[in-house]
Amino acid sequence: MPGSRSNGPTIRVTTNEVLVPTLVERPHGGGIVYGLKPSDFVVEDNGVPQKIHMQEELDTAPVALVVAMEEGRAGALEFQKLAKLGPLLDVFLADPRSQAALVGFGSKPRLMQDYTHSEEELAQSLQQLEPSDGGAAILDTISYGVDLLEDQPKEYRRVLLLISEERDHGSKHTKPAHLVSKIGRSDVLVLSISYSPSKAELAHDIKDSGEDRTLNMVSTLVMAVQAFKKNVAKQIAIMSGGEYTTFTGDHRFEARVMEAAKDVRNRYLITFSPSDPKSGLHTIRVHTVEDYGAKIIARANYWLQPEQ
Repeated sequence: MPGSRSNGPTIRVTTNEVLVPTLVERPHGGGIVYGLKPSDFVVEDNGVPQKIHMQEELDTAPVALVVAMEEGRAGALEFQKLAKLGPLLDVFLADPRSQAALVGFGSKPRLMQDYTHSEEELAQSLQQLEPSDGGAAILDTISYGVDLLEDQPKEYRRVLLLISEERDHGSKHTKPAHLVSKIGRSDVLVLSISYSPSKAELAHDIKDSGEDRTLNMVSTLVMAVQAFKKNVAKQIAIMSGGEYTTFTGDHRFEARVMEAAKDVRNRYLITFSPSDPKSGLHTIRVHTVEDYGAKIIARANYWLQPEQ
């Protein structure tokens, strides 16, 4: 059951199988492209096309959700919005087996609510957000959240919803290179919603469209670490196949959470066994055989451990 602790994490990304969550959206708000088969996709691993498979439980797998909310720095200014998250999380928890845990963080993460399916318990815990210190330990918190999720049954779809500013401030236990490796080995889908966008992003109210993922895909560890320093919330979402969005008001915040929740179940779960299983960071590119004019949001990277 979610909430129970096992002796160690379950890691599904191995040299035998890589999971690539993939969302295919029609342009200009035209909705999701459904009904695609493995033969409709091309997945490249470091530029080499792979033989792929597709998991069938697209709409049936229960969700294990960790919501990580910043309490430090300017996070207290968003508590009023966060306190209303309870009903929005119901979209993630539609399956009666699905459960969510809540984590707050400043200079370090704290477990506010262990896994539960109860909207009442989640709502009560959301009222207990506490203004923290001047830290925003995003790296430490993502690492903590991934550990919580990897303890859950392997048949669960594991989702980390990060609500924070863009840059890490004060992580002491997790280096960027370590987190690149950790998220690259995990099957956790990270959805990032930032409330402190840059001036350019604030002016345009951007939503990650997936169109610039080829430019952002990192082929070396050094480039990945540099990207984390600029905007860890965005880059960790891109690495995992999730989405990065921003908001500026109550209505926009609610809309972003609803979009993220609905899109979790609309992803194709593509898998492949690497044809060249060399250790280190691999870059993934996903596209369709036919040009639907669609934007594809897919996992950008994964990490392979050296053979023991």
